[in-house]
Amino acid sequence: MRTFGLIGRSLVHSFSQIYFTQKFARLHLEDCQYELFELTTASELPQLLAQHPHLAGLNVTIPYKEQIWPYLTRLAPSAAMVGAVNVVEFSPDGSLIGHNTDYVGFMRSLQSFYPATPASRALVLGTGGAAKAVGVALRELHIPYWLVSRNPHGANLTYAELTPEVIAAHSLIINTTPVGTFPATNECLPLPYSALGTAHYLFDLIYNPGETLFLRRGREAGAQTKNGYEMLELQAEAAWAIWNG
Repeated sequence: MRTFGLIGRSLVHSFSQIYFTQKFARLHLEDCQYELFELTTASELPQLLAQHPHLAGLNVTIPYKEQIWPYLTRLAPSAAMVGAVNVVEFSPDGSLIGHNTDYVGFMRSLQSFYPATPASRALVLGTGGAAKAVGVALRELHIPYWLVSRNPHGANLTYAELTPEVIAAHSLIINTTPVGTFPATNECLPLPYSALGTAHYLFDLIYNPGETLFLRRGREAGAQTKNGYEMLELQAEAAWAIWNG
């Protein structure tokens, strides 16, 4: 039995297990299974590997996307660029290789949604690991962007600096924070939503709920909107390709 799985600290709302279990059933892959492995710390990974010798691939979620590095043999270029690992490849020689498919999933999902032009400018809400993946994708697509945070940090903008003029100059706005995730669906980041219009595109990495308050307020202002579900599907398929490379 080929076993795949997800490691993280709290996995009660796992997208990956549902997605891959359905994929295995659809493809009649009766020799494949997907399990959840909740770890108290990343240092428990060697013990997990010893207990499950038939592991064929792992997904990694918060808070271990960076903490897992010391237990890997090496990082693939994608993980090195992003600075985070969300996929572990088990190579035939026993090496553990860290990859990042978050940025690939985001980039492909964005390309099907946002008509980038040489004049495109983006605002990336948040400065965490997800923002790093989004930043790599935007750089590959040659879309200049500003990071936005609550507190002043380096060259980043703060939410207080998002004037209607700044919003008007940036047609793409991406939420990489957890603000608005179920069950806190009545929360959204402090933007001048009245400055949004039909030329704006709002992308939220959150997929539960399907429409966050951030997206709803954007839609009501006339903006195009998209959630993170397709991104998750695309990053999962990229992981599957790595595991079966």
